[in-house]
Amino acid sequence: MSSRFSFIILTYNEELHLPRLLESVKGLDAPVFILDSGSTDKTIEIGEQYHAQFLQHAFENHPKQWDFALKNFPVTTPWVICLDADQIVTPELKTRLRDFKDEDHKDIDGIYFNRKNFFKGRWIKHGGYYPFYLLKMFRFGVGYSDTNENMDHRLVVPGKTEVWKDGIILEENLKENSIRFWIDKHNSYSDLVAQEEVERMKLARSQTVQPRFWGSPDERTAWRKQLWWRLPRYVRPMLYFTQRIIFQLGFLDGRTGIIFHFLQGFWFRLIVDVKIDELLKQEKDGKASI
Repeated sequence: MSSRFSFIILTYNEELHLPRLLESVKGLDAPVFILDSGSTDKTIEIGEQYHAQFLQHAFENHPKQWDFALKNFPVTTPWVICLDADQIVTPELKTRLRDFKDEDHKDIDGIYFNRKNFFKGRWIKHGGYYPFYLLKMFRFGVGYSDTNENMDHRLVVPGKTEVWKDGIILEENLKENSIRFWIDKHNSYSDLVAQEEVERMKLARSQTVQPRFWGSPDERTAWRKQLWWRLPRYVRPMLYFTQRIIFQLGFLDGRTGIIFHFLQGFWFRLIVDVKIDELLKQEKDGKASI
């Protein structure tokens, strides 16, 4: 059977997660390409056991890392599937991929998978986290990484897409069972998001994806982002947390879920707003001293 798609995976010290992912796609007769950013654990050794091809590239942010991967791997299949190392292909999705035929999707450029996200072992089912559609599969050479984003890695296709509601991937970063790891990671992310938003204020960044409320999952996300940027800082984190925990039933996710919604929906957004003000003040002070 000739390969219909290839997998591309990003890694950095993923010996904990990579075996799960590679086992979940084993038997699909698909080439595996891994872009690593300097792992010092057994990531490369594990990947080679599954006959993956590796490239190394220093990490700057996720969008640029995906951009490098899509431009530098010798992909020969008509489709690619881009996955993070802490994701897993479910048996149901694996069956669908095994039966996938390019000729059945001639007018389609991209396919959204449905994601189940886990935090400290609990599936976060509410608060807007499920269903949650990610563009993960697209025609190679047609889809590309949205480098207008600084932190959110978004893959884009210009043509028609379809959504596989039952094409589910699981996402669980076991390192995040340590709250210190989670906080350090999102503190770093907040630097990227704050810098990006300041640049958008200056019109130094634009949205690649057209904002449409009734559009694709990513077009709806772009529409929500425009609304978010117009909301007053320090007020919007509370509005967002309230929406998630009450109107999107986040409280039904139990104690662990409520902690997640608070940290990801309020604390993280509040830190971003604080850092935006710090960046604006630094700029203002710098101009005043000239």
